[in-house]
Amino acid sequence: MKSSYQLFKLWWLAVLPLTKDAIHIYIGFVLLLIALIVFRRRLSSYQALIPGLLVSLVMEVFDLRDGYSLGASVHDIINTNLLPFVFVTLARLQIFNL
Repeated sequence: MKSSYQLFKLWWLAVLPLTKDAIHIYIGFVLLLIALIVFRRRLSSYQALIPGLLVSLVMEVFDLRDGYSLGASVHDIINTNLLPFVFVTLARLQIFNL
């Protein structure tokens, strides 16, 4: 039997017309925006990445508990955090400033 967390994820996959990887990317981007607004951080602050990293780690702990492979979890953590990390790094390098 699947855990309630896995059933929750499957429900979201059924509701949203997106792949699992795309959902991870959106989660990371939304968490970056929330961190920027709630914690009043600049886009160039690496501290804005902390909520996304924490949420992705917690999600993957549940996946590992439910029998998913470590490789799949690492893939999901990268999908969730790569785009926000690129945005913050580009802002720090002053490639763009929002």
